[in-house]
Amino acid sequence: MELQQMRYVVAVAEERSFTRAAERCFVVQSALSHQVKALEQELGVSLFARTSRRVEVTAAGEAFIVAARASLRAADRAVVDAAAADGQVRGALTIGVIPTVAAVDIPAVLAAFNAIHPAVRIRLHAGGSDDFVTEIVAGRLDVAFLGLPDAVRHDGVVTRELSRERLVAVLPGSHRLAGRRRLRLRDLVDDPFVDFPSGTGGRAQSDLAIRAAGLQREVAFEAMAIDLMCGLVERGLAVALLSAAVVPVGIDVVTVPVTDGPTRVEYLAWSGFNPTPAARAFVRIVSG
Repeated sequence: MELQQMRYVVAVAEERSFTRAAERCFVVQSALSHQVKALEQELGVSLFARTSRRVEVTAAGEAFIVAARASLRAADRAVVDAAAADGQVRGALTIGVIPTVAAVDIPAVLAAFNAIHPAVRIRLHAGGSDDFVTEIVAGRLDVAFLGLPDAVRHDGVVTRELSRERLVAVLPGSHRLAGRRRLRLRDLVDDPFVDFPSGTGGRAQSDLAIRAAGLQREVAFEAMAIDLMCGLVERGLAVALLSAAVVPVGIDVVTVPVTDGPTRVEYLAWSGFNPTPAARAFVRIVSG
C-alpha cells in the first residue's frame, strides 16, 4: 500500500467521480483507476460501488477513508516537522476568518507572514466563530480569527485576545434617534433588527445583552454579509448592532454609542494540542 493510492481513494470519495479525481490528482484516469483497483485487490474488499455513471463509497470504503485521511495528515506533518527541525517552515496553513475582523489588517498580516515563510501554502476559509472552534478541535483548521461575546470561552482551543469593544447602533440617516449622542438598548427594541443568523457567535453577543437588559426584540432579517446588513439599514428596513470599524463609509447610516450595548471581543484561536510550525509562526506574527 502506498500513500499515493490513499490520495487517489480519498480524491475519488470526495469527488464522487474517477474522472474528476484524476483531474484533481493530475494523473490520467486509467492510471488512477488501476491504482485504486490494485489497492482493492490487496485489501480484499471493494472500496467503491461504481457504474458507468455513478460512484459511491462502500461501507468498507468509508472505514478505510477515515484511516487514510489520518495517515495522509500524519505523512504531511512528518514532512513539515522534519523541515522545521532544519529551521524551515513548510506545509499548509489553513486560516478561518469571520466577516467582521477589525482588530488586525488581514492582508497585511498575510503579506508579512508570506515574506518570512514563502514555502507555506496559505488557505483562507470564511465562516462563523463557533464553526471555526469545532474545525480547530477537529484538526481541519490551524488558526482562526473569532468574534465572541465577553466571557464566552471554548474548550479545546487556545485564544489570545486581540481587541475589546462595545458595539454601536447602526441607524438610517433619517431615523428618529439618528441625532442622539448616545442610546440605551431600550431605545431600540421597538425597531426591527438585522443581525447575524441565530446560533452564531456574532448573534449571541447581541442576544445576551438584550436578555440581560430584560428586553425583547424582533430580528426581521438575518445575514452574514456586512454590506447587506448595512444596506438594509440604509433603506430604513432595520437597525443593527455592529462594530463601528466594519460599517462602510459613504452610505446614509449613522452610528451611535449604546451605553449598555453588547461587548464584543476578537480573538486569535489555535489548537492547544501540538500546533503545526506554521501555526506557531503565524501566532507569533499576529501577536507582534
